[in-house]
Amino acid sequence: MTKMIFVNLPVADLKASMAFYDALGFKNNPQFSDEATACMVWSETIYVMLLTHHKWRTFTSRPIPSADSSEVMLALSCDDREAVDKLNEVAATHGGTADINPKQDLGFMYNRNLADLDGHVWEMFWMDPSAMQT
Repeated sequence: MTKMIFVNLPVADLKASMAFYDALGFKNNPQFSDEATACMVWSETIYVMLLTHHKWRTFTSRPIPSADSSEVMLALSCDDREAVDKLNEVAATHGGTADINPKQDLGFMYNRNLADLDGHVWEMFWMDPSAMQT
């Protein structure tokens, strides 16, 4: 079986979060979605499970972090620098926050960070593997 990742995220407004992730290019998989959960697909191996706060609490009793805190920064690779820039623009126009950390341009790698509606941090990056080898 192919290794896959399912990132579970608590969200305050499931429909708004689904629209946000759809705007970023994630696709909803209705087979694993219901009134409390939405499975949003980034690739064949990367899935984001959006869970209402009520549903989240059925998995853990740990507190849900506030939108201005960070527990993890999730990094997703992009095809090029333009895609990194575009995703930050889309996030900002759909209720998220672009450039929550300073942009980094190391030549062989370029990244920008955004936050979704609930403050979950995503690092969108592009890397030139051929530049790494030299």
